[in-house]
Amino acid sequence: MNYVNLEQVQKKMNTRILKNNILKYIFFIATTIGLVVLAALIIQVLTQGLSAINMDFLTGRLSTEASRAGIMGAILGTFWLMAVVIPVTLIVGIGSALYLELYLKRGKTQSLIQTNIANLAGVPSIVYGILGLTIFVRAMDFGSIVLAGGLTLSLLILPIVIVAAQESIRSVPQHLIEASYGMGATKWQTIRRIILPAALPGMLTGAILAISRAIGETAPLTVIGIPALLIPFPEGIFDKFTALPMQIYYWTLDSTLVDAYANLAAATIIVLLVLLFALNSIAVLIRNKFQQRY
Repeated sequence: MNYVNLEQVQKKMNTRILKNNILKYIFFIATTIGLVVLAALIIQVLTQGLSAINMDFLTGRLSTEASRAGIMGAILGTFWLMAVVIPVTLIVGIGSALYLELYLKRGKTQSLIQTNIANLAGVPSIVYGILGLTIFVRAMDFGSIVLAGGLTLSLLILPIVIVAAQESIRSVPQHLIEASYGMGATKWQTIRRIILPAALPGMLTGAILAISRAIGETAPLTVIGIPALLIPFPEGIFDKFTALPMQIYYWTLDSTLVDAYANLAAATIIVLLVLLFALNSIAVLIRNKFQQRY
């Protein structure tokens, strides 16, 4: 009887090992396919775009002639856009997470808000574009300016930031919070000196991913009417603007008529990736600094 049981156990172990090996190879193949596709895209973009990148291209204005077109206006527009998105998202997102986790009482209201925030994180970006068009462009009469675009993108990524900040707050060891209260600290002192420093690295990680998404979004900006025309360089958040994703979008459309625009779109993609990596690197350094401190 013991021999039969051992044989059955051995068969189950062999079956599990076989399944494990099969799944391991499936996951390896899936990862390889993703890396190959990514490598192919990067190689194609570099092949098409590197030859078009020069100082005239980086510092020039937009032009109807492909040989004279530049993207300085789109670069400045992207930076001004982030100047609105980053503070609005961090202040509102982290503030909302603190209120939901530490101030709002547990119950149906808290559960309803939490469910809606989780659902909003999966709403298509074009829906936020329609919302931005209705509220900021038309109802508030901002028009197609940096402020309207920045607030629209902030709405898009706020649910992601709130959820990430909430998870970071929940990960703070409870004994640290209780020790703070035991030493006579008030709730705000505990939040400022214990919870925020401990949760900040996780909050920044979520914010980095969300802001990276906002930098590359095109659909909301298209809906609110951001142009890719010969407009002056933006000098503030109340100026009309274009952004790098918009320029890539329009030049990709124009490439069906003029092949040279495909090279300009690829060159703009390279610039956007460099700016994205630079901003992410700065944010990661800030996050690591807080991790080492706290």
